[in-house]
Amino acid sequence: MEASPRPGTPAQAREVIQGIARFWWLWLVFGIAWVAISVVILQFDQASITTVGVIIGLMFLGTSLQQFAIASMVDRMKWLYAIFGVLFLGAAIGTFISPENTFAALADLLGFLFLIVGIFWVIQAMATRDVNELWWLGLISGIAMIVIAFWVGGQFFIDKVYLLLIFAGIWALMHGIGDIGRAFVTRAMRNQL
Repeated sequence: MEASPRPGTPAQAREVIQGIARFWWLWLVFGIAWVAISVVILQFDQASITTVGVIIGLMFLGTSLQQFAIASMVDRMKWLYAIFGVLFLGAAIGTFISPENTFAALADLLGFLFLIVGIFWVIQAMATRDVNELWWLGLISGIAMIVIAFWVGGQFFIDKVYLLLIFAGIWALMHGIGDIGRAFVTRAMRNQL
């Protein structure tokens, strides 16, 4: 009678990676969606504030769902993904209640929001560097977002409205590129096993 592998053995690790790698295409779909959202956001003018408020709410909702999905698939740092999932879900609900007012409030809170996102990206990059060849992309994006957060914090409201449109688009673009990179890294892991 053959004994089953102990938890943490290479055979079990390979099985877990194969299970996750089957869904590599989800990262690709999310990445393409984020890139498309970034293109849409970067096309808007001031008359589209309501629409942009709704799109930002959808971005928060999508990020929340993505964080919950990741939390359900990982063994380590599950709590971190769940916390950020709850935070992004709260932001989405607030945005959908009043997109116009939320847009103005987001413009005021823009620096703080970018700081939260930047810190999360840095933590995520450091936590996944052993299994993600492109971890440095998340680290660079996180550091850039933190620098932008402090710069935006000193701007006036009118400038923040335009910055919100631009940086929400850039945020979605960076998130999309990161997800597309993760898709191909995950697919490569599947093919190596």
